[in-house]
Amino acid sequence: MSTTNGVDVAQLGQAVEAITGDETIGQFRFRAETEWTDGLQCVTAIDDFDQAGERIHTQEFRIEGDEPEQILGKRTAPNAVELLLAALGSCLSVGYAANAAAMGIELEDLRFELEGDVDLRGFLGISEDVRAGYNSVTCTAYVDADASEAELAELRDRVETTSPLMDTITNAVPVETDVVAVRDGA
Repeated sequence: MSTTNGVDVAQLGQAVEAITGDETIGQFRFRAETEWTDGLQCVTAIDDFDQAGERIHTQEFRIEGDEPEQILGKRTAPNAVELLLAALGSCLSVGYAANAAAMGIELEDLRFELEGDVDLRGFLGISEDVRAGYNSVTCTAYVDADASEAELAELRDRVETTSPLMDTITNAVPVETDVVAVRDGA
């Protein structure tokens, strides 16, 4: 087994080949269930997902959410916009590790610093001229690898072009919502 950056390069190639031959293998549906617990706190459970129409049960993960005291929370967990930065960092980390392995680049160290600016006047409905979400997000990748600057630039381009989170954040994604009234005894 040949691994680069902890990634089985042969298995990565086989996955690409399998999905190229049968696009349904690459079709996934992920899900999460968030439950409010108290105040501004919640817990999100992540367990199963679908691949090619088949339900895959895995380990359950629980992610807590809260707000800082300055926003009426208790700061027992990160808030949602911080979790978005974490999700982006996680996605980029996966993308750099896998693409570097495919390119034959050995990573010694890899980390990301992410920051985003939010103006609460949008979230609180104080100003219609201020968006509710991030005004901007910056990300700095620190890469220690056996690669030239040109190779690292190519790696960055590959990752940013194929990152699901980068795509989701930078392009409008339709979101459909529904509200279901649930009452005891109904």
